[in-house]
Amino acid sequence: MILASASPRRRELLAACGLDVRVRPADIDERRLEGEGPTELVQRLAEGKAHAAYEALDRPLEDVLLAADTIVWDEQGDVLGKPGDAADAARMLRLLSGKTHHVSTGVCIIVPGAEGPREASFVETTDVTFCHLSEAEIGAYVASGEPMDKAGAYGIQGLGRMLVSGIRGDYPNVVGLPVNRTLREIDRLLGGHAYVTRALGGNHE
Repeated sequence: MILASASPRRRELLAACGLDVRVRPADIDERRLEGEGPTELVQRLAEGKAHAAYEALDRPLEDVLLAADTIVWDEQGDVLGKPGDAADAARMLRLLSGKTHHVSTGVCIIVPGAEGPREASFVETTDVTFCHLSEAEIGAYVASGEPMDKAGAYGIQGLGRMLVSGIRGDYPNVVGLPVNRTLREIDRLLGGHAYVTRALGGNHE
C-alpha cells in the first residue's frame, strides 16, 4: 500500500493490520477556503493529497494508494490545528475542557483496475468529550510535550487519554484513520474481502 501521509500514527494503524506500507507524503496547500465547512475541508484535503501522490508516481499504479487528513473542530465549526507553541496548546485545551468536540478524517483511496484507476472518498466523524480540566492538569500535559504535533493539542492514544471522559464513534479515527471503514472501502473497490480478511488473520507484527 502507498500511504500519501507522513503521519506515523496512520502507518502504525495500517501496519497493525498486516499491511506493507510505503510512505509517499504529498505536499498541498491546506488553507481553508472561504465558507468551507470542516467536513468539506477535510475531504478536499484528502482528495488533493491522493491526486498529488498519484500524479507523482513514476510508473502506473500497481497498488492501493491511500491519503487521509484529520481535523479537530468545535461546535462553532472552528478548526483547531497543531499548536504553534505551549501557550497555544494550553489555549486549545481550555477551549476543549468540559465540552464535546468533533474529530473528522477525510479518506481518499485510489486502486488500480483493468480499465484504469478507481477512486472513492469519504469522511468519518467521531465525537470526543473532555473532562473539566484544571490549570494544573493543562500545565502538566503541555509540559509533557505531547500536544505539540497533534491537531487539537492532544493525542488520545497517549497521555491525552487522561483528558477524555468519553467518545461516540470510531476510536482509531481519533488516532488518525478509521481503519475498519477504510479497509472495507478498499475491498469494495477491489471487489473482494482481502484487506479485511488480512486484518483479521492475526499474523501481524
